[in-house]
Formats: sequence, C-alpha cells, structure tokens
Amino acid sequence: MDGVLQLENAHLRMRVDPQGGALKQLFSLPFQRPVLYDAAEPAALFPMLPLANRVAENRFWLQGREIALPQSPVDADFYLHGDGWLKRWQVVTQTDSRCELQLRSQHPCGFDYLARLYYQLQDNALHATLHLTHCGATPMLYGLGFHPWFHFAAHSRVQFSASGYWPEGEQHLPQAWQPQLSDATDFSHPTYGRDEWLNVCYSGWSGRAQIDNDVMCVTLLAQTPWLMLFRMSGQPFLCLEPQSHPVNAHRQPGQPGLVLLRKGEETRFEMTIVVTASPE
Repeated sequence: MDGVLQLENAHLRMRVDPQGGALKQLFSLPFQRPVLYDAAEPAALFPMLPLANRVAENRFWLQGREIALPQSPVDADFYLHGDGWLKRWQVVTQTDSRCELQLRSQHPCGFDYLARLYYQLQDNALHATLHLTHCGATPMLYGLGFHPWFHFAAHSRVQFSASGYWPEGEQHLPQAWQPQLSDATDFSHPTYGRDEWLNVCYSGWSGRAQIDNDVMCVTLLAQTPWLMLFRMSGQPFLCLEPQSHPVNAHRQPGQPGLVLLRKGEETRFEMTIVVTASPE
C-alpha cells in the first residue's frame, strides 16, 4: 500500500494506487457511503490497456501477420485486460483533487506504448481519462477501457439500455451475438436482477447506466456502445465496464472498435462517475 495517493474534495474521496494505475477507494462524503466496492481484488477500479477482456486462443491476425499475445501472470490462457492493470505507474503530477500517472510498456508482439492516466474529482464527479500513444515502428491494434466494481447491495437497482448482447461461452469467451435481451440480461428498467453469475458484453449501449440504492444514485457515463457486465451470486458488487471494443473484437469481422495506430498516433478513452441523491 506504500505510495497510495489520497485525493478529495467536498463531495468525494479517492485513493489511487500507482500499482496498476488503480483506485482502491471512491467514497461519497455527503452520503457517507462507498461508491465503489473497495474489497475488490486487485482494486475497486483499474484501466484496461492495450486491450480489454480476452482474445480467443490469445492470438489474432493483423494485415496478414499472426499476432501471438503475451502470456499473463494472472491468467494461464489469455492476456486478460492487457498489462496496464498489472504494472506500476509513475506519478507525474498530484494536487488535492487530481493526479496524472504514466506508463511505458513494450512487448515483442508489437505493443509498444506510452500511456497517461488522469483521475480528477470535480464537484460530485470522478473523471477518468486514458491516453495511449503508439511508439513502435510497426503499426499495432489497440483497445482501451475501465473496470469499475460498483458497490451493489440487495436493495440496489441498476438501469441501462442496450440493443443486444453476446452470451458467455466456454473460457468466458462470447457466443453468437443476440439481438433480443433475455430476462436475465435485460436492465432497461431499474432492477436488482438475478442473484447469479452473469458475465456478458452488450452492444448498442446508450453510454449511460444508473445504480440507485434509495439514498444515493451513481451514474456511469462513457461514449462507447460497448459495456461489459459482471456479477457473482451472493457478492455485493456489480462490474459495469465501458470499453472501446466488444469482447474478442480482434477475432470478429472488421475488428470493431479497435484502432490501428502508427508511430506517434494516439487514442483515448474517457469515463465519468457522478454521485447524486436518489430521486424521491
């Protein structure tokens, strides 16, 4: 826990760990309640880069080249969520309510990047921004995202809209896309949902999701049509993970949402979490 930064304003307190560029805590001061599930491992929120989630067989093809992804120290089969959440970031700047972190990473497969991560508390909102610049001579394909674990107790309700989803298959990889949401995956109206394992990726997400617990309302905002949802039976958390591409996009036709960067080109991803009083 050495080196953890504590930042706060009149509304929110957050603890930022350079290890993984992660948030260990996001806490509402007016409501005296946790926004994120701070018992999550390895952290309550972490960045996903240079890709989000998993790629089938841990490999893909780019411009006729087969790209074998690195082995992950935490997953035997996949380069799970990339490496940004596993490495130690350098603290570049810090104020009472804002910090900038930086990470340089290179892999033989072609990932060669400089990432900058910004966390800022502004009034009742957390703004998280991830910048990635490709530094290699050979173009490479990139994806970004954030993985927040929201506090989600038995009296909580979540609501968001989506046009379809990919059911979970073997090795947590997606099955064929479905244009009709099932009862278990439909959160178009506020609901706690089913207390069971759910690990699916949504398409056509509106970019807005709300969690309400009768006292506090937490709104997630991101400009992307893809949202990952993960929950486990009996656990007081709900992961809503905005990402720039769907799961296994590297192996889908057109590689949706991924961006090919040449040396010096960059991509970015932003997410905002707003905390307000629950509507009466």
